[in-house]
Amino acid sequence: MELDHCTHQDFLEILTDLEDFWGTDRARAVHHPMFVHEFGDTAWVVRDNGRVVAYLFAFWSQTEPVGYIHLVGVRRGYRRRGIGRWLYEQFEARARERGCARLKALTPPINSDSIAFHERLGFTLLGEPNENGIPVVEDYFGPGIPRVVFEKALD
Repeated sequence: MELDHCTHQDFLEILTDLEDFWGTDRARAVHHPMFVHEFGDTAWVVRDNGRVVAYLFAFWSQTEPVGYIHLVGVRRGYRRRGIGRWLYEQFEARARERGCARLKALTPPINSDSIAFHERLGFTLLGEPNENGIPVVEDYFGPGIPRVVFEKALD
């Protein structure tokens, strides 16, 4: 397997196979081509025999020394091999090189897999507990749309 920058062809492959990465195509709206075309230095894929098996779309904040991870996807057949963790570690290493003080990511409060994954990686959850006890930032994604906001200090 190899880590490489995401090309437009890789992006098209990801979009075609979204259900294999996410179990649904509902995440299509957050797969904007700007991550490949405008933030290409932080849009990465992992390939196995030429096929995209995982990807990370991220960027560097323009307002603070923060690396923001927007999306990480791993194909169903490649999960539980540490690929998602490895992608985060690669991004964290580059964030440290750039002088970032923190990493940041977010997810909907119903995404328990993402919450557990980020907690295992040492992220803290910002905000106040919702009715299920999950810390959320209210209205983060718009009126009445809370998000779990993850943050990890890079000491």
